[in-house]
Amino acid sequence: MGELTATIKRIGDLGAATRADMFGLYDQFYAGTTEELFLHDLADKTYAIVLRDAAGVLQGFSSIKVWDDSFGGAPVRIIYSGDTIVHKDHWGQQALVAAWGRLTGAVKADAPDRPLYWFLLVKGHRTYRYLRTFYRIFYPAHNRPTPPEFQALMDQLASKKFGEFYSPATGVVHFPESRGHLKADFAEIPDKDKNRPDVRYFLERNPGYVHGDELICLTELSHENFNSLATQIFAAGYDAGLAATVPPGEG
Repeated sequence: MGELTATIKRIGDLGAATRADMFGLYDQFYAGTTEELFLHDLADKTYAIVLRDAAGVLQGFSSIKVWDDSFGGAPVRIIYSGDTIVHKDHWGQQALVAAWGRLTGAVKADAPDRPLYWFLLVKGHRTYRYLRTFYRIFYPAHNRPTPPEFQALMDQLASKKFGEFYSPATGVVHFPESRGHLKADFAEIPDKDKNRPDVRYFLERNPGYVHGDELICLTELSHENFNSLATQIFAAGYDAGLAATVPPGEG
């Protein structure tokens, strides 16, 4: 298995072939979706991280939206992760994580005095475990209560984006019909992970994940909140800036 190469693209710079390949990969692993729904969601995003192998074949991606908002009368900036998938043959590689860290650092540098938050909908335990791996503090978590101010921001963002489909009581987004969920073979939790405290907590908070329910999560993206290795990646993106991190071009 060769190493993947990550590029960060503006959504408008994605070619038709790349968009088609993205849906083709997504459709291999997710049920409850259509190409029309996928492309509609993609068009609403700001950036995409695209992963390719040595032969140039698309093996993964993540779509990302960035916007400015306000909370408690003060400006904030939000990064929202959309559809994300890496082919199972390349699970465990860190190209996506490294590109994500660089991009978030560059977005922070674009407005350094404005708090930057990652607003994340979690469909599976693997994604939820990334929070503990790379961030010092995130919510919700099994080992700390969610502060009222964080909960209020989570509720505000989720209610504005998902309306009646978001339940503040559970912190979960539930659609009457799934808008994308892992197929059964990939949603199954390995025995070695079932007793992890964070995995058990995720299952308690989001028991309907197998049907497409999504747990609202939030963490601040700052130099202080990353773990040691991730801090270096974030800092590299911050120092490079947004224009250098996301160069224009067809892809």
